[in-house]
Amino acid sequence: MTEIPLFPLRTVLFPDGYLPLRIFEQRYLDMVRECARTDTGFGVCLILEGEEAIAPVKPAQVGTLAQIIDWYTLDDGLLGVSAVGTSRFVLQQAERREDGLLVGSVTWLPEPSPIAVPEPYSVLSQVLGRFMEKVGERYPSFSEEQLDDAVWVGYRLAELLPLAAVEKQHLLELSDPLERLQNLVETLPRFQSE
Repeated sequence: MTEIPLFPLRTVLFPDGYLPLRIFEQRYLDMVRECARTDTGFGVCLILEGEEAIAPVKPAQVGTLAQIIDWYTLDDGLLGVSAVGTSRFVLQQAERREDGLLVGSVTWLPEPSPIAVPEPYSVLSQVLGRFMEKVGERYPSFSEEQLDDAVWVGYRLAELLPLAAVEKQHLLELSDPLERLQNLVETLPRFQSE
């Protein structure tokens, strides 16, 4: 098990996903400073219950490690941070430190090797290709070959489609990339008129 700082949010971060943040609470300013100093990441978990900064929250059990790739000062003077998702984890237990920061003991989930997108799911690669024409700058390492990788396609569509947070969380928790694609292909009709 590994101990990592946790940043519960109302969003789900996927491996290779992009996460811009505005940091203003002291506990998270300290966390970002420590992560930058030690070149470590922090865990992002979906808030299932509670309201961050107001009361204790109940984080989802599966989350993603975020690695800071850039920081800057925003127009309002607050700290802006860009992070990218790396590895998924299972939260075994969490405790709140005196400064209010949640720290969790986690075990890492193995990621499957790249697998070709099967023909029945090729529509998902096409949809993602159109998304990447608009948001590709968020993914500087993006290459066309990734549209053939079922793992990458599943994570990106789960991230980019306007799904409810609980749906995104379910997709994050799936270990089988083809099961993730099947879930996504079943949701596509909801967005066909959009």
